[in-house]
Amino acid sequence: MRNLLPFISSHPGGRSALTCRFRCGDACFKETPNTSDNEYAGDIIAGAVSRRSMMRAAAVVTVATAAGTAALTGPSAPQAEAVALAGHGHKPGRPHKPSTSGARGLRFSPVAPNKDDQVTVPDGYAQNVVIRWGEPILRGAPAFDPDKQTAKAQAGQFGYNNDFLSLLPLRGERGRQVMVANHEYTDEILMFRGYDPANPTREQVEIAWAAHGLSVVVVQEEHRTGRLGPVNRHPLNRRLTATSEFRMTGPAAGSTLLRTSADRTGRKVLGTLNNCAGGTTPWGTTLHGEENFNQYFANGTTAMHKRYGIGSGGTERKWERFDRRFDLAKEPNEANRFGWVVELDPYDPDSTPRKRTALGRFKHEAAQPRLTSDGRPVVYMGDDEKFDYLYKFVSSKRMKKGNSRAAREHNLTLLDEGTLYVAKLTGDSPANEIDGSGKLPNDGEFDGSGVWIPLATGTTSHVPGMTAEEVYVYTRLAGDKVGATKMDRPEDVEPSPRTGRVYVALTNNSDRGKAGKPGVDEANPRNSNKHGQVLELAENWDDPTSDGFAWRLFLVAGDPEDPATYFAGFPKESVSPISCPDNVAFDAHGNLWISTDGNALGSHDGLFGVATHGDRRGELKQFLTVPTGAETCGPVIQDRRVLVAVQHPGEIDGASVEKPASVWPDGPGKIVRPAVVAVWRKDGRDIGV
Repeated sequence: MRNLLPFISSHPGGRSALTCRFRCGDACFKETPNTSDNEYAGDIIAGAVSRRSMMRAAAVVTVATAAGTAALTGPSAPQAEAVALAGHGHKPGRPHKPSTSGARGLRFSPVAPNKDDQVTVPDGYAQNVVIRWGEPILRGAPAFDPDKQTAKAQAGQFGYNNDFLSLLPLRGERGRQVMVANHEYTDEILMFRGYDPANPTREQVEIAWAAHGLSVVVVQEEHRTGRLGPVNRHPLNRRLTATSEFRMTGPAAGSTLLRTSADRTGRKVLGTLNNCAGGTTPWGTTLHGEENFNQYFANGTTAMHKRYGIGSGGTERKWERFDRRFDLAKEPNEANRFGWVVELDPYDPDSTPRKRTALGRFKHEAAQPRLTSDGRPVVYMGDDEKFDYLYKFVSSKRMKKGNSRAAREHNLTLLDEGTLYVAKLTGDSPANEIDGSGKLPNDGEFDGSGVWIPLATGTTSHVPGMTAEEVYVYTRLAGDKVGATKMDRPEDVEPSPRTGRVYVALTNNSDRGKAGKPGVDEANPRNSNKHGQVLELAENWDDPTSDGFAWRLFLVAGDPEDPATYFAGFPKESVSPISCPDNVAFDAHGNLWISTDGNALGSHDGLFGVATHGDRRGELKQFLTVPTGAETCGPVIQDRRVLVAVQHPGEIDGASVEKPASVWPDGPGKIVRPAVVAVWRKDGRDIGV
């Protein structure tokens, strides 16, 4: 047996201190915002479980999936949950029937873990850089010159640190698609030559404001290859920045909690900040999660500021020196206007993006909708903080089909009315079998049941002692009060379009089980969790509006040689090592693709594909790695192309513009630039088949 791969870095996962500093404001090294004891859980959960059990006992349940249908007549609740989850793939102990070619969609030679300063792809595949930070996309924007950069120039150029990506069809323009990208954060040390962190200039701050936000860019594919390139100055191209206008919509819009001296209506906000992952809606818009917004605000003064991770002193970037709205001693409500899901219509360059208050306010990692059988969107969301929660929103409105003006206007209201829920998970194994080591319990799986606890519907609060407006603006507190399960950093949450199963990336939690911190439970079974896990959730009756679900851990990440890892029961000698799952996406075959953030195994972050059903369920292969210091974001998986966002390349402790730690993407002597990369098969065939 080979030695285990080394655990690297004292920072969460394998992140550098520089990344922690600029990406999330060193959140993992500060006091955990969630100090609740969830004292209100008992009565609420007991009542919900009792009601649900009675309903099930009287029901004839049909569980239908894309792969087949199983009829269950009058089962007990645990039996119904077990069958719901077992509908796709083997049970523990059931032998696999390996094929010589691998799961369809994953038939490529896996990339070996490495530390190469490049994007490494499988044999037989090619790649190109689609667009880099600073490339002009709007009319009048100049070519990028890092030594002559201005805020005006940056506002017309592709932003910094691209994260979430979406590709949408563009009718009438052959070979073209609309690409939407998030720009999560700026690292001024890697952007500006001679940057002084203690004394940023106004010009540097305004460039950073312009480098945040969103980009809409039409891209053109090259005939006979998978190569993509931007169509500069296309009429749909657009930049949204930290100073663009956004609208607050939904039940909390206009609340006194959202009003400031600059906006006494509580409905108009300047900017979007720290947009991490997101989602693409069935009606043709994109969703963008505002994540670590807390780090931009200085001088927090209240317990609620603290619950959201806002410090009592100055900030890293010192924006409060140049705009009073970032100083909460002067504008205590300004931070309440961030931490939302933003909806953007990429087909209307004159539209005002909307912050959807009905989806709650927290550190949104992502928001990917699915539709109910009657056409109502359901959005699953994670709050990316140690010991915070998993949520869903169920709309009360049905989507209208078609592209008429009336349909589009109606669909732009779908996320303003509905019910917001938070998750409570319960394991089905005795507590003494969950010992913190990652050892599987005697039943062979980490699994159990759960309930969705309603928080608010429209103007009605379901949380004792809180108004509906307070639930939406202070959603974390609402989750505390109703006893939600404290998770290991729930990041991207994606429902499978093939099966309806929901997959939750839980990145890591180095504080799990430490003195004074929450201990392990069956959904979060490892102390000092360095590598994270992926949870699989099945709604009761495969109905996304259900108030209950079954769950199990699909992957427990790390080195396959480590006994504390699990790959859905697939033979561990046949999988790639993986650490710190972050963004996830699906391909047309139902495989889950996972990008990583902070690989704690000593190699670079990458993109992985894993089969979720069939005889090869749990077969995981590494598809690519990213350059030194970078994180893998995006991703978009099309039939013949994979897109990834290479975020923060060269972000290594001690690096700067003068002393770069990477030469990607343009080679020695050039400034390191975050960028989007396309990968395709050289023979032109579909990915992995």
